[in-house]
Amino acid sequence: MADLGALPAHIGIIMDGNGRWARQRGQRRTAGHRAGIRAIRRVMEAADEAGVHNLTLYAFSTENWSRPRYEVATLMRLFEQTLQEEVDELHQNGVRIRVIGRREQLSARLRRLVQEAEERTAGNTTGALTVAINYGGRAEIVDAVRALARAGADLTQLDEPTLAGALYTAGLPDPDLIIRTAGELRTSNFLLWQSAYAELYVTQTLWPDFGAADLLAALADYAARQRRFGGVPELD
Repeated sequence: MADLGALPAHIGIIMDGNGRWARQRGQRRTAGHRAGIRAIRRVMEAADEAGVHNLTLYAFSTENWSRPRYEVATLMRLFEQTLQEEVDELHQNGVRIRVIGRREQLSARLRRLVQEAEERTAGNTTGALTVAINYGGRAEIVDAVRALARAGADLTQLDEPTLAGALYTAGLPDPDLIIRTAGELRTSNFLLWQSAYAELYVTQTLWPDFGAADLLAALADYAARQRRFGGVPELD
């Protein structure tokens, strides 16, 4: 277990490897996505037990629409089903649900379920589960600037706190730790602004196989690091 004083307040997770998990088992990619949904509950429970109460999960990027139509349709059904099945328990546990990304491309049903879940849990303060659907970090920054412009802000005087307050994640602490599963060494347009000083942890474990032991390994690795917030690493 990581030392409690060194726990991250907020973890972002790039959930990668569902397709590879399915291929290894001779199954369709959609089977990997279903297994990936099951992994979310395990990780949430493990994070809560460890003392981490803010999670942001990268579920569907703005680029993922290019995937096969049947795969996208399955993912959207899984999002709807998961919201319906999990919102009661999350609410009872005091978890606030937020969905970030461009919602206009989502179905009317999914938008309604998202709105209902967000409104129902808006007052919860025990923890926060943020799910990025149709999300892109660059798109988020563009949307923030557009929102400020519509509000009449003087963009020639724009500063970092003002822009941060217009992002989808306004009100959340920036992530201290970004975990990426399945071994890829890139951030894939995830929380570009917010993760400027986050620690990165990459594991070869595929997301459907990621569990409590994997999360604790990431927390132990994080606890052993000496964090530096400057722009240039120090030379030893």
